[in-house]
Amino acid sequence: MAGLDRDTPAPTDLTLHARSRVLEIAFADGQRFRIAYELMRVYSPSAEVQGHGPGQEVLQTGKREVDIQDIEPVGHYAVRPRFSDGHDSGLFSWAYLYELGRDQDRLWAQYLKRLQDAGADRDAIMQQPGGSACASH
Repeated sequence: MAGLDRDTPAPTDLTLHARSRVLEIAFADGQRFRIAYELMRVYSPSAEVQGHGPGQEVLQTGKREVDIQDIEPVGHYAVRPRFSDGHDSGLFSWAYLYELGRDQDRLWAQYLKRLQDAGADRDAIMQQPGGSACASH
């Protein structure tokens, strides 16, 4: 999902809405998406979240109140958000942001199902390797 795609329309506008915790992005094809920071964080394309192969994904919890503190462009193809929980290793390509926006209803449902299947709470503080807690804000 995170790869570059020549068929993805170019972004025309990108706005961070701090109060509502939403990234708003518009594309040249007329599509405009409002993507919750939480959705971006739990589906970060980083290896820390996605793992290094199928089945290695790390279920993210405690991200409901996560903010984006900064966002930096990466070339002409992506942005790197710096989240308030310290996560900053995900490169969000335009194609990936388009997919997150387009598919967000399905992705939310999938995330909530994964939480339910794991017996996990969306607001639970994540444990880091070694047992320390990872605050979400």
